[in-house]
Amino acid sequence: MMYRVLFISLFLFSSAIFASLPADKGNQANSSYPPLQPLVDKLKEGDVLVIPPGTYAGPVTVNEPVTLDGQGKVTIDSGGKGSVIYLRTDGAVIKNLHLTNSGAHHNDLDSGVQVRGDFNVIKDNIIDNCLFGIDLQKAKNNVVKRNTISSKDEELGMRGDSIRLWYSFDNKIIDNVMNDVRDMVVWYSRNNIIHHNISHRGRYALHFMYSQYNDVQYNEYYNNSVGIFLMYSDGVVIKHNIISHATGPSGVGIGFKETSDIKVEDNQILFSSTALSIDVSPYQPDTTNYFTNNLVAFNGIGIRFLADWKDNIFKHNYFKANITQVIVSGGKTANRNEWDGNYWDDYEGFDEDKNGIGDTPHEIYAYSDKLWQDVEGAQFYKGSAVLELIDFLEKLAPFSEPDLILRDTRPIMNVSALDAEEKEAEDKISQDEEDNQNRNETELEKRLKGYLHDSSY
Repeated sequence: MMYRVLFISLFLFSSAIFASLPADKGNQANSSYPPLQPLVDKLKEGDVLVIPPGTYAGPVTVNEPVTLDGQGKVTIDSGGKGSVIYLRTDGAVIKNLHLTNSGAHHNDLDSGVQVRGDFNVIKDNIIDNCLFGIDLQKAKNNVVKRNTISSKDEELGMRGDSIRLWYSFDNKIIDNVMNDVRDMVVWYSRNNIIHHNISHRGRYALHFMYSQYNDVQYNEYYNNSVGIFLMYSDGVVIKHNIISHATGPSGVGIGFKETSDIKVEDNQILFSSTALSIDVSPYQPDTTNYFTNNLVAFNGIGIRFLADWKDNIFKHNYFKANITQVIVSGGKTANRNEWDGNYWDDYEGFDEDKNGIGDTPHEIYAYSDKLWQDVEGAQFYKGSAVLELIDFLEKLAPFSEPDLILRDTRPIMNVSALDAEEKEAEDKISQDEEDNQNRNETELEKRLKGYLHDSSY
């Protein structure tokens, strides 16, 4: 396919061109700027339109697989009507544009870009004063990359979502910055990659609903009401993320509602009201949720179980400087889950054999007089000197037999021991994989491997 590159100068925008347009042509909402739609209508499949610097009126509808490139010098202003760009094709590229001033109708999903196709690329755009940022519906294999997105200046609940996936599969959401939006939502969507994004000052930085097998890594979520929340969404991988300052009465770093087969590894969850909130998860029979190598620090509550539940495995996590490490709402226990080799900064045992592991188990008990749990108004005073004194007294002389919340039989005393143990396990896995590979290699494969490692080739 031949690709034509259209370099269109401002000279083309003479009054003669616009005079040739019918009076009722297009849906332009801002007549003070020249419309971009006539230029887009001239494009054929594969064309690249390098738009001359300036401000143009939207909305714009793209029906062909073309490239619109603003080179960082073009603004498309929708004049407060509809979405700025409607992308209704496969294989288009929208890049280096400033998209602004969409409509304000939630029902219409007024957005910076509405995506209704597959294999499109939306990258390096600035989207502001748009109700929703980028909305994907029934859209597959799209790339949304390096966009900066903010919503309209409204109360938090009235803003739109930064990026919205609805019934959309196999998309890549990478390196976007999202500020002052409501949520990023992934609903009824599978196999999406969500990596290296940053979100500030929103409600849910990332919210899953009925969405399976999505991959969430290396994101940074600060000062949102909730970092990541998963509802009825199984098989999600959450690794290497930083979630900080999820505060307020309902502030949660990562929350789980009837969610199964989750892997939560190597995350930092800091300075939040509750770091991990677990509600009837895992939900599906014979499934397990894994929490490994996470740093849970400086939170009001490290882990809150909303019910007496089971089949979560907590291994090699770091619990440091949380006001309360683990609680179970409504009483009962969290000991039906597996706790193995975690670091607890409030562990009171010893390590006489100097192996980095406590000689006695780390145990957490629930006493009868947890006022801040039982009396809603008392939560305001949580962490205060008075409640800390009450907590100390009830441990010193409990009125009734306390309930065991959890027992970690191998608490880590020295975090370096945890790192060494993890490295030893990884080395063993790597060696096993190499041995297995070597056993299955043919002579030809061995020779090819030798060629690859020979610097002379």
